[in-house]
Amino acid sequence: MSNKDKATHELNKLSKRLHRQVGEAIGDFNMIEDGDKVMVCLSGGKDSYALLDILRNLQARAPISFDLVAVNLDQKQPGFPEHVLPTYLKAVGVPFHIEEQDTYSIVKKLIPEGKTTCSLCSRLRRGILYRVAQELGATKIALGHHRDDIVTTLMLNMFHGGTMKGMPPKLVSDDGRNTVIRPLAYVAEEDLVRWAEHRQFPIIPCNLCGSQENLQRAAIKEMLQGWEKKHPGRLDNMLRAMAHIVPSHMMDTALFPFTTIKPTGAPYAGGDIAFDEDDEACAPPPPAEEAVIQWARSPVKA
Repeated sequence: MSNKDKATHELNKLSKRLHRQVGEAIGDFNMIEDGDKVMVCLSGGKDSYALLDILRNLQARAPISFDLVAVNLDQKQPGFPEHVLPTYLKAVGVPFHIEEQDTYSIVKKLIPEGKTTCSLCSRLRRGILYRVAQELGATKIALGHHRDDIVTTLMLNMFHGGTMKGMPPKLVSDDGRNTVIRPLAYVAEEDLVRWAEHRQFPIIPCNLCGSQENLQRAAIKEMLQGWEKKHPGRLDNMLRAMAHIVPSHMMDTALFPFTTIKPTGAPYAGGDIAFDEDDEACAPPPPAEEAVIQWARSPVKA
């Protein structure tokens, strides 16, 4: 096989993987339903471009009918190339809306130089996009967060917020009027980088926050990338863990009645196996080992 054939083969595999993962996420969480109007938030970055691109392809062969509308929030950042997104969207034939709001000046006015602007910027952007969704009659708001974003957010909240909380693939917005979906929830960022290069998206850098150094999120992301490099598959396992929560082995009294549980005398599958230090503790022991365990737990006969 020639190098060109190998490259084509790899791109075909990448395309199938991306479309399968997005399709699975949509199906697993019932993200898009028949008759939906999906507002795809397009920032000009690789993730949102890929999201729109993949949704367009799925739309063409989906068993249901749904509409797409791309929305970009022009935050009036100095030097922002206003022509790039309209030119691209017209070329691919996607209906779009450009919302012009000078949040850049607000953020720069309120946040001291050198401080992180992401939090205020995202809150302002979110409020505007929620309003626009209502004005456009959108039934779903699609964001371009991917697997790595979701796992990074989990770790960020654990390390700095003291909460076990990530980015859900689907949620009801703060205003109670919008459904937000993340169809890229199962997709690895490295795959999106390759897809963006292949599709040659006209990437627009974020001059407001994209160049900020030493952000907590960036530090955690670097740590996770190091783990993934050393132990491939770790991020997938972390994402999978978020879908397999065992409340009886956590510490949230609102999710499990720790204060009232009592032994019943009957075998309990969710018991103290969690105390086993073996890495394979989550798997059931072999039959022979199980027999020994039961012998050890049996009452001593006189």
